[in-house]
Amino acid sequence: MTLLREAIGESLRRARVAQSRTLREVSTSARVSLGYLSEVERGRKEASSELLAAICQALDVPLAQVLVDVSAAMADADRAAAKKAVATANPALASAGAGVRPRGGDGDVPRAGDAGFGPRIVIPAPKSDRLVLVAAK
Repeated sequence: MTLLREAIGESLRRARVAQSRTLREVSTSARVSLGYLSEVERGRKEASSELLAAICQALDVPLAQVLVDVSAAMADADRAAAKKAVATANPALASAGAGVRPRGGDGDVPRAGDAGFGPRIVIPAPKSDRLVLVAAK
């Protein structure tokens, strides 16, 4: 299982290395200690949203892009884990090869709304320009 802090750290490190910048350069620009930035990149420390914003600004990378990259990496890891779980739970599926595939949105793994995840809940789009937030009880 991939932890969020590890995926964020990997994304930040990839961005820094792609720019051929050192930890010292980025930490100085982001006003974060070099040691702490190193810990964030290695996934050892959970960075606050303010710290993430400062690091992203120092790297000139939108925070939204980092979050998209992290989301994709975690989804890939989840799909791989689900595939492995299916193969472990039913070795016949693993040995059958491409002829038998678990049900899923893209044919690889079960997704929300599939039989393994319970009933699908459809929420209609609002018809007005205003959205009203309601707290769940």
